[in-house]
Amino acid sequence: MIKKPQRLLREGMLANAALHPEKTALVIQGESFTYGQLADGALRVAAALVDHGVRRGDRVAIYMDNSWPCVLSTYGTLLAGAVFLLINPQTKQEKLRFILEDSEAAILISDSHLGNIFIPAVNQAPSVRTVFVAGDIARAEQEIAAGVEALADILAYTPPLKEPVFAIPNDLAALIYTSGSTGNPKGVMQTHQAMVFAAWSLIEYLRLSEDDRIMLFLPLAFDYGLYQLLMTMKLGATLIVERSFTFPAVVYKRLVEQRATVFPGVPTIFSMLLETYKRKAISFPDVTRVTNTAAVLPVECIPFLKKIFPNALIFKMYGLTECKRVSYLEPELLDSKPGSVGKAIPGTETFLLSPAGEAVGPETPGILHVRGPHIMAGYWRQPELSGQMLKAGNLPGERILCTHDWFKYDKDGFLYFVGRSDDIIKTRGEKVSPVEIENVLHGISGIREAVVIGVPDAILGQAIHAFVVVAKSAGLTERKIKKICMANLENFMIPQHVTLVDEMPQSPNGKIDKKRLLESWRV
Repeated sequence: MIKKPQRLLREGMLANAALHPEKTALVIQGESFTYGQLADGALRVAAALVDHGVRRGDRVAIYMDNSWPCVLSTYGTLLAGAVFLLINPQTKQEKLRFILEDSEAAILISDSHLGNIFIPAVNQAPSVRTVFVAGDIARAEQEIAAGVEALADILAYTPPLKEPVFAIPNDLAALIYTSGSTGNPKGVMQTHQAMVFAAWSLIEYLRLSEDDRIMLFLPLAFDYGLYQLLMTMKLGATLIVERSFTFPAVVYKRLVEQRATVFPGVPTIFSMLLETYKRKAISFPDVTRVTNTAAVLPVECIPFLKKIFPNALIFKMYGLTECKRVSYLEPELLDSKPGSVGKAIPGTETFLLSPAGEAVGPETPGILHVRGPHIMAGYWRQPELSGQMLKAGNLPGERILCTHDWFKYDKDGFLYFVGRSDDIIKTRGEKVSPVEIENVLHGISGIREAVVIGVPDAILGQAIHAFVVVAKSAGLTERKIKKICMANLENFMIPQHVTLVDEMPQSPNGKIDKKRLLESWRV
């Protein structure tokens, strides 16, 4: 029998629910849910959305923890033909209000314990007609001018939608809000076609199968977290969900109990893993794939990760929300190409251009450009910003993605990250990549984390400022760190300032928040 192609994001989940309804789709904080339960609950949410006037292409905002209701709401939105936007539960009131207003969300779905944030935000967002609430709805009913429905009642009493609302691959599937240069987030428009392609490309190079058990503790609002769910549903695999990595011991226990096979992390999480390992050796032999993105994984981490995950292939990757993923390094090349983020993901192409638009050769820094079906449709209602990222390609009418990030490639065509355009430090008339300095700092025994940024300086233009987290037993001082840098870096690359910090501030997505570091220094 020929399998029906999965053209829409929702179709994988439905196909697997029909094929093996009793198979475990998700294990959420230890509780198991089947594919059959997922399809039934999502169709009930979809029916409620349609009953409340949601039409094809309308936006549905989901402001929730990593939870069963969050997953049901995401797929319910897709089944209703609508566009989902997942909002990190750490988002504060003003930013939530902006996203609701900017997207013109018709429905908000949220958790009752987030009422202090979403109630005033909804009351300032006239597009929101109804709020579905998971948990106690009493306060929301009293204080929200729009309609309020209990998600529990929808799941208990609303009959499932008989068939999904018609959609085609060109339709928008999601708006993914990401940080903007103006201070307000911008909505990345992703079609069904782009997201389905990206999910299958990732599945291919990660060598995943329906037997995999994927760990998730990153926010679903973070596209890295979201795609763990999407890949699981496409494959008919199992996703093991925790709310966060706040309590590492809980995650470690779940890894062992559930025999997770895939561990997606970011450098801050891997740093925490290494610190645990140094105190007490830990090992997770069931894990067969470890993936990293969001920031460069220090080369020094890799030998420790091989001990913590002795049977795992380790994938270094690079990407950005505007196209999900750009490149990956085959794990077999980890030792021979330790600083590389590899080559373009399957079905796509990358190339480097100078600021003047000319192709650059090996070992010459250039701006990374990306071709492929996975690039965004643009930023929601921001044509000027879209034009800065989406450029005319060689084919008539084609648009390619200009990442504005600097890379170089070696003689074999493997990519090496140099720095983001807005991260490059201009000091003493020289352009300095923070990554080069961070690599030296990460090589100093006793340094757990290191971040380098440029700060305004009247004489130098920008001064180089390094923030480092050091192990208490290391005995490192600012002076000792500078001395090691002097022995390993050109004069113009030596940090003028070194600040020891107890921990790095993090964004909700687990990235190091450089803006907060800079603000703390100014204070």
